[in-house]
Amino acid sequence: MFAVKTALATAAVCGVMDSAMAFMAPMPAGSAARMATSHRMHSPAARRSAPVALSSLRATAASIDTGTPDLYGDLTGVQLSGLNGKALKEKEFPNKKEVFSVMPKNTWDRDDKISLMYAAISTALTLGAGALAWLYIPMQLAFLPVWAFYWWAAGTIATGCWVIAHECGHGAFSDNKILQDTVGYIMHTALMVPYFSWQRSHAVHHSKTNHLFEGETHVPYTMETGKKTLAKKKAMQKVFGKTLGALVYGAIRVVSHLVFGWPAYLIAGVTGGPVRGVTNHFIPVKPFSTGDKNTELFPGAWKKKVWLSDVGILAMVGVLTAWAMKFGFWHMAALYLGPLAVTNCWLVLYTWLQHTDVDVPHYEGKNWSFIKGAFMSIDRPYGPLFDFLHHRIGSTHVVHHIDCTIPHYRALAATKAVEKNFPEHYLYDPTPLPQATWRVATGCIAVEQRGPKWVFVQGEGKPALPAASAKLDAATTNANPPTCGKVPKRAAHPARCHSGGGPRLLWPAGSMAQEGHRLRAGRRRSGREQSIESGRTEEGRSRSVKERGGEQQESSGWSARMPHQVRRARAAAGSQQFSQQSKQAVAFSKK
Repeated sequence: MFAVKTALATAAVCGVMDSAMAFMAPMPAGSAARMATSHRMHSPAARRSAPVALSSLRATAASIDTGTPDLYGDLTGVQLSGLNGKALKEKEFPNKKEVFSVMPKNTWDRDDKISLMYAAISTALTLGAGALAWLYIPMQLAFLPVWAFYWWAAGTIATGCWVIAHECGHGAFSDNKILQDTVGYIMHTALMVPYFSWQRSHAVHHSKTNHLFEGETHVPYTMETGKKTLAKKKAMQKVFGKTLGALVYGAIRVVSHLVFGWPAYLIAGVTGGPVRGVTNHFIPVKPFSTGDKNTELFPGAWKKKVWLSDVGILAMVGVLTAWAMKFGFWHMAALYLGPLAVTNCWLVLYTWLQHTDVDVPHYEGKNWSFIKGAFMSIDRPYGPLFDFLHHRIGSTHVVHHIDCTIPHYRALAATKAVEKNFPEHYLYDPTPLPQATWRVATGCIAVEQRGPKWVFVQGEGKPALPAASAKLDAATTNANPPTCGKVPKRAAHPARCHSGGGPRLLWPAGSMAQEGHRLRAGRRRSGREQSIESGRTEEGRSRSVKERGGEQQESSGWSARMPHQVRRARAAAGSQQFSQQSKQAVAFSKK
């Protein structure tokens, strides 16, 4: 901000200096044009507008994205993702009401028929894939590659069932609570998920998104708490070399998160909020679940709901046991456990990538707010196939965190509205999923506090913010603030430049300084509307004379007889204005 204020002060001083130069400049031939311009510059309206010039300049500067480190904080050790540091930029956030106001009116309309249709589609596709495998893939080791493909395909399809049950847990499936919980309980239980237990923990995740201490799931280490993990990475790099060691460490993190992350979270609360200690989604009492009344994950009546969830899990275990006894363990494992493992991988991947990246910060204390945490969610390009199978859970995740009760079939329209109306807050990373996953696995280990936010610092050096200067040039040109430099090629409103030697000073269109420059350069503009406005063409001059009558002619004649007095008066007025606005500019720069 100091840089912006200094620029404002310099610009204001330069502006009034050049205005004074314009006042003292020799006037071209044509007394009527000379005095018409002079009368317009020194009219009461012009004098009244002079004090607001600096405030206008302030407003212009406030709208300029300077790309300076002041807006992003210390970026040492920070890497950039496809977001290019957008989430790191300090800015004001809207409130929920303001965000809701831009969404379509039907955003919260839940239709039971539509919801049940999507539930039926995901269920039918999942059962259909299993039936095809049961009928046509032999239970032989030689067909292991075919089984592996089935696991991936069936597990990917079954993730759609997981998302539907997830929507039930949020209250986005139906206004009928009994229908909603029945569908959610059955579908989650079939995937070995304790429905009510997860409903509670996931609600906490939404209520404290990207909170460093009170968040839930994928809460990062700090540089203090993550010393052992960071030491493992350094040890591997020491043994295998820097490059190979980083590859080995990254591969271990990908496998540990995607394969073991979900069961580890359900059983021990791994990557959960540190304030809650150990948590268990099946046994909500000590020593399996710690925490006091203020921090425990399952307080009060939620303990009973956890036990109710366990009833469904035990029933599912009984079904799988009967299956294994009837057709053999490997038959059950090939048809059910293989796809289930892939579904769990998808679940972890979504949660990991939608809230974590190398330049997405975390917050704590008064620096965190619900809407700020929600806008730290990231939408990613999953493509039409996965968007269809998974009901756009990854490409509309920002809106999902702004309000999780929005049905998935309304989320796309709401996302487009948020993206359009809050472009500085909405996060979309176009990085392909494999590259994004690897970047997150290797570069998002521990965070360090930098001002009001906590950032990942596993990079090296300090990144350059892409196109920061280009954005500044574009914003400066469009806003027409005075500055020193060259005229941008794509200026929306090209400013006039000083024609003499030394630095070229650019001025806002319509300013007094620009009028002086135009007058000295003898530039003329054509067209009736411009003629009336500027008074520089013959038509404009004649109309001005007719409207003002003899007063204008008298002024023109006086100017022709006493040009040196005119120049002195103009110089005095410019000097007075220079002194007054310079004081205002200096005072503003000290604030």
